Amino acid sequence: MQQYILPVQIRWSDLDANAHLRHSVYYDWGSYCRIAFLNEQGLSTTNMHELHIGPILFREEAIFKKEIRQEDKVTIDLKLVKARKDYSRFSIRHTIMKNNDTVAAVITVEGAWMDTVKRKLCTPPAIVATTYNAMPKSEDFEWI
Repeated sequence: MQQYILPVQIRWSDLDANAHLRHSVYYDWGSYCRIAFLNEQGLSTTNMHELHIGPILFREEAIFKKEIRQEDKVTIDLKLVKARKDYSRFSIRHTIMKNNDTVAAVITVEGAWMDTVKRKLCTPPAIVATTYNAMPKSEDFEWI
């Protein structure tokens, strides 16, 4: 897959006292985008529960570049930046664009897969590798 881009809707409750997007909404959009991608590839939360696995984050960082206001048209993408060959660890980058031409923010997450029964990090089942293989890769993608 070359790219994965989702439109996002700005709600009144997403705005702060300065009438621009609250910082925590950017992180919510990142989570929304990652889970939407997994779901569209056939790795739903129901599947994850049945397989006793779940993604966890070690680090989540946002770099804010331009403010977003309620009237802006906004999209978010998803690109795999780093991964182990078994996809037990990964790094994903989201670019949030406003009005089709301005980078508003960049979110980077580092995570892993957890066995939800043992509550320990694990090597995920084959469906995760299949799903992550379909994920768009960044230009600077690297195996770790």
